[in-house]
Amino acid sequence: MPTSASPTRKMAALGAVIALVVAVVALGIAVGKSVEGSRDAGGTGQPQAASSAPAEVDAAQQKMFDDLAAQTSRREEGDPLAIGTKDAPVVLVEYADYQCSFCGRFTRETQPELVKKFVDAGTLRIEFRNFPLYGADSERAARASWAAGQQGRFWQMHDELYAETRKGDALAEDKLVGLARAGGVRDIEKFRTDMGSPAAERALKKDQEEGYRLGVQSTPSFLVNGRPVAGAQPTEVFAQAVRDAAATAKKRTAGVAK
Repeated sequence: MPTSASPTRKMAALGAVIALVVAVVALGIAVGKSVEGSRDAGGTGQPQAASSAPAEVDAAQQKMFDDLAAQTSRREEGDPLAIGTKDAPVVLVEYADYQCSFCGRFTRETQPELVKKFVDAGTLRIEFRNFPLYGADSERAARASWAAGQQGRFWQMHDELYAETRKGDALAEDKLVGLARAGGVRDIEKFRTDMGSPAAERALKKDQEEGYRLGVQSTPSFLVNGRPVAGAQPTEVFAQAVRDAAATAKKRTAGVAK
């Protein structure tokens, strides 16, 4: 199976969006305390310190978020890597690696609460992006999650992968097959074929290149209607981001109605 994109390619993609990244950092947005690794640091898995919660935004900043949302919120009908109605007013996009312990923390602790409070109410849609940082093992796991999605079991496989921190040999193909079975994937031969298919490669490349283009540096990284949130923040940080985004969307809809 193909390995991660070359450092040269990654840095070229990063250079194309450096102005955006600098602007976001300068505004004090896209910050968090619980992120893991980075492609610039070689994916060491060491937490990166950051500062405070998202700040208030002005009209120019909001336009930047709107532009990011337009670039990243796919809203594709039947997307197996998404949960929530296609026309939900808020879309949370997550860039994550299956060897990332903080990504697992978000999945186990925060995502269920967001689903209960906002997805089930029709306010929020969550779209997952495979953004492997740590080479072949991460890519194999990403392909496995995509392959499970071809049988309607992406989220079950996703939860199995993040039930505990798994690294290296724990993500060997035979172990992934076992997790697929535990996640309810019925046709294992199809799963194996899909995992190694050109379609899986294209899907993974699409997610990776989207992240590179936006300047994603570490996992987990999130956009909530285009507004960056970095790391496995406390659940209330995400809940407030969703409420704020929903309120902004409601105001915009009311303005159009007038």
